[in-house]
Amino acid sequence: MPCSFFLCRVTMASSCAQLCLKCRSLLCSKTVATTWQHSTQVRHCRTVTPVITKVLNGSSFFSGNHRTSPASQRWKQQMFCYSELSVKHLATEAKEDKFKEELSRADVVAYKSPLLPVNEIQMPLDLDAAAEFSALEEITHEEAVSISVPAAIPPSSTSLRDYVDKSETLSKLVQLGVNLWKLEQRPNVGTMLLKLDFNMDVAPRLLFLKHIGVEESHIGYIITHNPFILTEDLESLQARVNYLKSKKFSSETVASMVSRAPYLLNFSVKRLDNRLGFYQQQLNLSASNTRNIIARLPRLLCGSLEPVKENLKVCEIELGFKENEIQHIALTVPKVLTANKRKLTQLFDFIHNTMKVPHHLITKFPQVLNTKYLRVRERHLFLEFLGKAQYDPDLPNYISLDRLVSLPDEIFCTELALATLEDFYLFQKTL
Repeated sequence: MPCSFFLCRVTMASSCAQLCLKCRSLLCSKTVATTWQHSTQVRHCRTVTPVITKVLNGSSFFSGNHRTSPASQRWKQQMFCYSELSVKHLATEAKEDKFKEELSRADVVAYKSPLLPVNEIQMPLDLDAAAEFSALEEITHEEAVSISVPAAIPPSSTSLRDYVDKSETLSKLVQLGVNLWKLEQRPNVGTMLLKLDFNMDVAPRLLFLKHIGVEESHIGYIITHNPFILTEDLESLQARVNYLKSKKFSSETVASMVSRAPYLLNFSVKRLDNRLGFYQQQLNLSASNTRNIIARLPRLLCGSLEPVKENLKVCEIELGFKENEIQHIALTVPKVLTANKRKLTQLFDFIHNTMKVPHHLITKFPQVLNTKYLRVRERHLFLEFLGKAQYDPDLPNYISLDRLVSLPDEIFCTELALATLEDFYLFQKTL
């Protein structure tokens, strides 16, 4: 009976030791096991440990009525060591789980947008998708050549040169011969041109000018001096052309007038009619002579009337011309009507008072009033130095006023002064 009891106790102790070693081996295999196996092993150890403790405490062999053998004490000491290791392992694992949870929370917070509320979490970026557009990715030569960079239009500039390559309107105007450097000096003109659409705004006006007979070589000049014609209504432009034709201006004359007076078509029909009536009444001209003056100097319809009125009074009051003489001068040289008052009086004073030319001869050759003062003075003084300043047609060696101011220097010297050109140049240095 004692032998069987002892054998039973030894068998039980051996079984418990094997069970303990098995649990320890399972715990040691944590580093190579999966997460599910690891959690299963921990639950198994938690279940086995209380059972083993309960079995050991409830066994009659370990009660105080029996003496403990050395083998039993070693086995009991191993069990207590195992229990302490299990508790420490479980505590360490709990700390690791807590650290991982805090780390995951930090990752989520890192993806939060600063513009969103704290309780709204932004979805994480797809780094794999973003890698397709990486600036560090190498591309082929063909792909590099195919990349088109949009041209940046300057928001503001002091020159239209910066916009010519980006604006179809400006590039086409340059091809037509428009001087943009002149237009950019005028206020708000550059902004107006940039706002125009070539096909909708510019092209119809260009076709209109060509339709009325304006040569293509003159279009650049017209737009350079009057860019506002590109904003005029086409019906209004056609109405003004029709009015001029109704006043018996030929199509060729209208085209020539528009080419030489770019602002002509910017004025209304009423204003054009008032200007024609003014010149006809002030100069007592017929309709044919009025058309003649306007056709030769079409800017008379565009400029102010005040200088014209002032010059008419100067010719009559200060210069002493008669009404018919003023009419003849205006018909021959229309520019006298718009000439500078000071220059006109200075030139007349030299011709009439210094050269002793009477009014009727000036009226007969009114071109002298449209000549530079210095030119008349130099030639008269040279002829006077040679003793040939004779302008009376009734006396010998008569020199016409027309030839005096119109001939070039070389012919003037050889035919009128009978001297060399070098002599004339040397005389000019003495003045």
